[in-house]
Amino acid sequence: MKLSYGTTSPYVRKVTVMAHECGLHNQIERIDTLPWDPATQIGSVNPVGKVPALLTDDGHSIYDSAVIVDYLDRQHDNTPVIPATDPDRTDALTRAALADGAMEAVILLFSELTRRPAELQWDFWIDRQTTKVARSLDAMNAHPALQNSDTFDIGQIGIACCVGWVDFRQDILNIDWRANRPELARWFDEVSKRPSMQQTLPVAH
Repeated sequence: MKLSYGTTSPYVRKVTVMAHECGLHNQIERIDTLPWDPATQIGSVNPVGKVPALLTDDGHSIYDSAVIVDYLDRQHDNTPVIPATDPDRTDALTRAALADGAMEAVILLFSELTRRPAELQWDFWIDRQTTKVARSLDAMNAHPALQNSDTFDIGQIGIACCVGWVDFRQDILNIDWRANRPELARWFDEVSKRPSMQQTLPVAH
């Protein structure tokens, strides 16, 4: 399998953490890809032009991180990262959706603050994304799933990657996610010790 990836993307990290947790990381060739580069070939793997995108051994392109992690979870014999039955399955997928939505908001916020000149930045847009992120972090902090750092399902992986990216871009975002969120902070510090998290830390080009 070949994974088109970026070294800073939280969506990519979700896939690579998943691959480590499933014991599949050594079966995946990683292709460092810059989607913003005019010469990028990512469009041939994912027409939307985003990472991550996975090319399977039989030549099929799979894109969107949620689809890739679902595919990878069916390629191993260990405990499923996406629970097979309800209510655990729906709960885990809902937490994964929460993390994905927060990631989207925080990336939009980061892009507004870094790609648009200060005089053209839209305060309403910045406030809207900041509110989404804060609300999502509050929901993560309050969720019972974060009481246990021994399990690491797809919802927990998504939350860890989302929070990790806020940490990674703290100098730009200026979001103090630890403030008034002790459960989330405690849990994140614990799961960050996992080999899958240690080996997939984001790296800026």
